[in-house]
Amino acid sequence: MTDPGRLTYREAVAALTARGRFGISMGLERVERLMAEVGHPEHELRGALVGGTNGKGSVVAMACSVLVAGGHRVGSMPKPHLVSYRERVALDGEPIPADDFAAAVARVLPAIDRVTAEIGPPTEFEALTAAAIIELTRRNVEVALVEVGMGGRLDATNVLDPGIAAITNVQRDHEAYLGSNLAAIGGEKAPIIKRGNLAVTGASGRGLRPIADRCAALGVPLRRVGPRQPYHATVHASGWDGIVVDARTPDGELRDLRIGLLGAHQAHNAAVALALLDAIAERWGIRVGEDAMRRGLRDARWPGRLELLDGARAGAGRVLLDGAHNPAGAEALARALADLGLHRPTVVFGAMRGKRVHAILRALAPLEPRFVFTRVDDPNAREPGELARAWRRISGREAPTAPTPAQALAVADGDPIVVAGSLYLVGEVRGIITGSAEEAA
Repeated sequence: MTDPGRLTYREAVAALTARGRFGISMGLERVERLMAEVGHPEHELRGALVGGTNGKGSVVAMACSVLVAGGHRVGSMPKPHLVSYRERVALDGEPIPADDFAAAVARVLPAIDRVTAEIGPPTEFEALTAAAIIELTRRNVEVALVEVGMGGRLDATNVLDPGIAAITNVQRDHEAYLGSNLAAIGGEKAPIIKRGNLAVTGASGRGLRPIADRCAALGVPLRRVGPRQPYHATVHASGWDGIVVDARTPDGELRDLRIGLLGAHQAHNAAVALALLDAIAERWGIRVGEDAMRRGLRDARWPGRLELLDGARAGAGRVLLDGAHNPAGAEALARALADLGLHRPTVVFGAMRGKRVHAILRALAPLEPRFVFTRVDDPNAREPGELARAWRRISGREAPTAPTPAQALAVADGDPIVVAGSLYLVGEVRGIITGSAEEAA
């Protein structure tokens, strides 16, 4: 047996997948026991839990970039990783080195073994969450910005109470686990808000009600984001280098803010990020000036989400990556492509089982996309032929299929080629384009 104190990166990943890949098993008992076994490091982190159906990664990326621009040390736990497990633990927006990741996993493995013997095996996500919490605590980060996985109430990250809770929006996704309507889904996300917190939300309509009700019940102040709310942002320019917005906060107007992320929907996410940064300033006294705010928003990057890359390594021109793995995400992608003037774009598309594929394809249909359907090497991936048949029923049009993402890129033509439908697909294509792969060290 490998000494858990001296793991290589490859051994650490193998240990995680061997001990923890048991699919989705929601609940906090195992991760709470893990935290107890390692001395409750979750009590040491201050910052924010960031949940929501869409946009939570973008909000974390923007808030992190601003705080780093202001000279602060920020830890984050992005989800899911696209290429390397190292992406799951980031310092100042950058994944930790492979050796450090291996050491972080090694610290939690004995506790995983004890919890497995007592109440059953933690999932891979729970093991990663525990390792990331331990590592960020050890690094003494000033602020931890933690992206919630699925839902909130029973998500492993909800073991944390970092003082602030943000919920970007409430849309339909993961309905088998979270409920079939927006009120039910909002009710699953609201419990990341805890007594004594400050809260932020960009939710509206029926999804907002359970969030507002929980804040009222707990006496938690709630910052609202959206039209006619204290925080909102309006786009007045959009292009391949990002968007320009005018934002309003309770302190006044911020004109001509440049956002480094593509798509008009990022204006809403930027407003959520501004509300989150105000909450961090109030709760923790960690402030940034306007210059740092502007630089951070301008320089914000979020891999795999409307990310434009040079596809020369894959024998392609430009490639635009975007997960768009639920209907709301697909609608945002469609609006962004229309704003960028793309007509009949070529879209390499793959999807996982459990996703609302017909609704996603219908959201993209107004663009008259030229699809190439493919799949990643995962048993939960939908077959390309199944996706092509779904598209034919929706549009009456045929579309080619390819057995692998690399072959799909080879047969696709367009500038740019859009890759969408699954973050697993985006991750594989990103690895092909950048030449990066999971480390073998």
